[in-house]
Amino acid sequence: MDIKTNKIVRLTLSYAVIAFMFVIILYPILWVFGASITPGSSMGSFSLLPEKTTWGHYAHIFNMEESNYLLWYWNTLKVCLITMAASVLVVSLMAYAFSRYRFWGRKNGLVIFLILQMIPNFAALIAIFVLARVTGLVDTHLGLILIYVGGAIPMNTWLMKGYLDSIPRELDESARMDGAGHLRIFWQIIMPLAKPMVAVVSVFTFIIPFTDFILAKVLLRTPEQYTLAVGLYQLIARDFGSEYTTFAAGSILIAIPIAILFLSFQKYFVSGLTAGGTKG
Repeated sequence: MDIKTNKIVRLTLSYAVIAFMFVIILYPILWVFGASITPGSSMGSFSLLPEKTTWGHYAHIFNMEESNYLLWYWNTLKVCLITMAASVLVVSLMAYAFSRYRFWGRKNGLVIFLILQMIPNFAALIAIFVLARVTGLVDTHLGLILIYVGGAIPMNTWLMKGYLDSIPRELDESARMDGAGHLRIFWQIIMPLAKPMVAVVSVFTFIIPFTDFILAKVLLRTPEQYTLAVGLYQLIARDFGSEYTTFAAGSILIAIPIAILFLSFQKYFVSGLTAGGTKG
């Protein structure tokens, strides 16, 4: 087999694998969308391409007199945005401290973070619920936000620290010679260069609360406080009158803010680490 033929074969196999993965990813989305425009509410009537279609399920979830969907959406966005902002701030400060400073307990602290990131939040559900109950944070968004922020610290601190370690320390030293303090170096020099990792942490910490069900289900007790995951679950958890098609319509709309956030930060995922960071 000559070089040209070998190249064609490899390229064909690559496109075949990509097409196969695309079908695997796209099929469930198309199936859920087909369910969302299928008349009725029965699971047995679902099909990828329904013969009769209706947009009534979308109209139903946007009708505030008939559904709490918009309230659940707002609750979810509020929790996700505050979690994202708080997580980025806390993680960035901690990663900067671990990356730039040498202090007692630094190595052990990093090892503890490494161990903690292997333990998911739901593994400590009982302890989390008891702590929330003692502090009066049950059925509050604040309690949920604090748990999400705390859970985001270990893994994301490691990611951010590794990124900050790659930024030349000469930039810090040069700034100190010009009279800059620690906070000024952090905000005006380090953080602009760390935009790609800040974007990654932002997306991670936004998506997790948006899609989490277990923690939200344990802490939130009233429909007015529900997030989307818990609220949509109630649509199919009823003994009678489960609304599977309405659930599908609500599920499709969940992807909109995640897609907007990803597209907004996409340019930072591939940007250079320290492009333009050194003096000429």
